[in-house]
Amino acid sequence: MKSLRHFLVKSLEVFLIASFAVLTLDVLWGVFSRYVLGFQSVWTEELAVNLLIWVSLLGAALTYEEKGHLGVDYFVGKLHPDAQKLSAIFVELVVLFFAGFGLLFGGWWLVSETLASGQVTPALGWQKGYLYTAAPISGIFFILFSVEHLLDIIGGNRIFTEAVTSNGGDV
Repeated sequence: MKSLRHFLVKSLEVFLIASFAVLTLDVLWGVFSRYVLGFQSVWTEELAVNLLIWVSLLGAALTYEEKGHLGVDYFVGKLHPDAQKLSAIFVELVVLFFAGFGLLFGGWWLVSETLASGQVTPALGWQKGYLYTAAPISGIFFILFSVEHLLDIIGGNRIFTEAVTSNGGDV
């Protein structure tokens, strides 16, 4: 199971690095073609927007896996370790709900409805529904990572420290 997780995370990292590199080259080409050549290539902005969606959603999932997401650690750190554990479980359940309902279910509905309508992008001519698959795919990653985080918390693999006051003493 650990090797599958490792493979998924590494694949996600490689995909994000490649996507960000393409995004950077695309934006540079768009700026160069506009200001040096005197006309902007019509496809550069559209590709940049779509790559930004993919990089943002999948990058957020990878950041969440590494526990690098935004949080209120300052306030949670002031709580008793048992309260820290409960708040961590609550946060993971909220993320799990949002990822399942918002990203996976809502994203899948968006993809299927957009594919059924036959919408295509104006410059590249790509099916918009396929571009929107970033939402359910990132939802799957968020769900997997959230379940892993929950198992770590419940299984006692995550350590919660005693709260300390600003003068260094225990609360």
